[in-house]
Amino acid sequence: MAVTGLPQVAAPELAFAVRGARRVEYTAVPTLAFAIAVEAPAGAAIRSVLLDVQLQIAARRRGYDEASHTRLFEVFGPVAGWGATLRTLLWTRTTLVIPPFTGATTADLLIPCSYDMDVLATRYLDALGDGEVPLEFLFSGTVFYAGPGGRLQIARISWEKEAGFRLPVALWRETLDRHFPGTAWVRLDKERFDRLAAFKARHALATWDDAVDALLPGGEAGDGAGAP
Repeated sequence: MAVTGLPQVAAPELAFAVRGARRVEYTAVPTLAFAIAVEAPAGAAIRSVLLDVQLQIAARRRGYDEASHTRLFEVFGPVAGWGATLRTLLWTRTTLVIPPFTGATTADLLIPCSYDMDVLATRYLDALGDGEVPLEFLFSGTVFYAGPGGRLQIARISWEKEAGFRLPVALWRETLDRHFPGTAWVRLDKERFDRLAAFKARHALATWDDAVDALLPGGEAGDGAGAP
């Protein structure tokens, strides 16, 4: 749409691509940066872009070995049913503000990587041993551009804009390992956590790992006997 009362020119048709991905250093949570390339028609002066991004995992676009079949059971069910259950997974929705440019520019889209195994996308990524993760980026939002005399005009970007990218599994693992090397996170409700904490204290166990080991078959404290 245009600002009321001003002459209107056609909205610039933006094109999007993902040029690469990298681990972001010195962040509070594990974070990946995807390089989003934006191209405008020649001579179009873009004041800014408020970009809405939906990031999806296109799970059907890669193959899976036998080990992955087992680990993905909780996500897609038995392999025999994957023809119906193997589907695209939503990773996240986020926004990105792209500053003024003419012609083309690149901006980093920061995506926090959850270590919560209750998150479906995390469970999927953790189940993969190697290779690449096929991603789909769906773009929408608003573009602010210069009209006649340099005056501001505004147009919507439709969800038809998209780009694909293949993320190395190794990069995702490396990003999490920089923050939580060799660990995973499991969420418990408060009642179960309190019971586990009481068990840990009662048996004078030094760490949560020790408490879990004691409760699993073959553990030492209490010989894994009974509820905490």
